[in-house]
Amino acid sequence: MTNRSLWLDTCGEDLTPRPQLPGDRSADVAIVGAGYTGLWTAHHLLRREPSLRVAVIEREIAGWGASGRNGGWCSALFPGRDPSGAMRRALVRVVDEIGAWCREHDVPYAKGGTLTLARGAAQTHRLGDRDGWLSQDATRARVRVAGASGAVFDPDCAAIHPGMLVRRLAQAVEAQGGEIFEHTAVLDVRPGALVTPHATVRAEVVVQATEGYSCELPGQRRRLAPVRSLVIATEPLPAPVWEEIGWAGRETLTDDRHLIVYAQRSHDDRIVLGGRGAPYRFGSRTDGEVGYARTHAALQRTMQELFPQAAAAAVTHRWGGVLGVPRDWMPSVRFDPVSGIARAGGYVGDGVACSALAGETLADLILGRDTDLTRLPWVGHRSPDWEPEPLRWLGICAMTAAMAAADRAERRTGRSSAVAAGLSRLIGKSG
Repeated sequence: MTNRSLWLDTCGEDLTPRPQLPGDRSADVAIVGAGYTGLWTAHHLLRREPSLRVAVIEREIAGWGASGRNGGWCSALFPGRDPSGAMRRALVRVVDEIGAWCREHDVPYAKGGTLTLARGAAQTHRLGDRDGWLSQDATRARVRVAGASGAVFDPDCAAIHPGMLVRRLAQAVEAQGGEIFEHTAVLDVRPGALVTPHATVRAEVVVQATEGYSCELPGQRRRLAPVRSLVIATEPLPAPVWEEIGWAGRETLTDDRHLIVYAQRSHDDRIVLGGRGAPYRFGSRTDGEVGYARTHAALQRTMQELFPQAAAAAVTHRWGGVLGVPRDWMPSVRFDPVSGIARAGGYVGDGVACSALAGETLADLILGRDTDLTRLPWVGHRSPDWEPEPLRWLGICAMTAAMAAADRAERRTGRSSAVAAGLSRLIGKSG
């Protein structure tokens, strides 16, 4: 594997791939994708019905995709529209349930909440009247970030070690009787079958849990746009630096810029910071590392700007990957009992808790249970397709450039960008 994340490097286990799918196989439920969505689905199915034969097929290794590459936020944030608040309530519960699971399986988890920092007049204007607003002094008492005039605090977020979580979740699924086959690419998802280059898994139910990589399957190139998010991590910082920064509560951090950044203080005292800005690749390609060096360099400058106390710290890890973005920014969970095909994804970067909720919801749908989960607003939702190329490439690249320009203009003028607000409405983004 190239571009390996801090989280897989420090998960504390051998990453030798599990055996490939040896030949044709039958199962009750076949799942493509050994990330959070696929593994939580398997876990909840086997917890509810231990006799089920569940097979998980993975092209790389468990956690190789976004589940082992993210910034380590487990939050109740939901990117889509949720007028009833039901999604928020469900995700608040899931954040705490993941915490209990992490404690049981010795996975680092610290529920310090999220601080959305206001840096500059435009951000202060947008955030200053929101619930949870903290003054500059109250913010500095938590963490000293250069230029922060205050912050909005949301208690329902935890900093986690995503690599340990996904790898130990895979082990738990195997302990429940599930099978995981790695280094086995799925070429097609069909009613009753997952097709690989050398074998077919036949099952009454097939689950597609491929998130940002869904575009590589036949007929799905326009369903989700694979948008890159990149991350850097410093070396562990010494105690005197942390005395200057604070951050003892390990709150997750962002600010109100339009081209998102996110950060956490890791369990081993590193600054982990990520963000958007890497180029979208024509045709929704997910391979290669085009633009990574430039974006990683920009992230390092951002880290030094936010934390001048750590400006001299060495960056030990640089990585990235893709996340799935629906055209309307609304994640979905779907199961068609006629075809037997289930799908979930499109988490727009808020996938740690969303994927756990999706897995639990898919288990109820597959087992035919009518529960509060199966009545959540994302169940059965269908997002419109993205535009065909070259319109998709032009639109996504133009949007990224416009958001970056809006951030620069806001820093220069101190006024909120009407362009950024208009673009959000145009693409259907709820906030």
